[in-house]
Amino acid sequence: MSTSTSDDTRTRRTALSVEGMTCGSCARTVERALAGAAGVERAVVDLARSRAVVEGSARPEDLAAAVEAAGYTARILPQGEDEWPDLPADERRRGGGCCG
Repeated sequence: MSTSTSDDTRTRRTALSVEGMTCGSCARTVERALAGAAGVERAVVDLARSRAVVEGSARPEDLAAAVEAAGYTARILPQGEDEWPDLPADERRRGGGCCG
């Protein structure tokens, strides 16, 4: 899956456990925060499983920092837990409207 031999530009998939998301608005906030991080090619947030999966060259630590800067808690998950959520986008983000 590498696009280069350099660790700085290698494409990888990173899974994060995200705590504090309670609604679709929260999930969208986390997804935008991740998408805005340098080196991110794709970010998907699964509200129901409190997870995010990101693809790109961004360092996992930078992804966790982006989530935390958005006001949530993130933990990098071990390799092997980085499968893309199989839910459609509206299911991933479904939830109450607590955050507007």
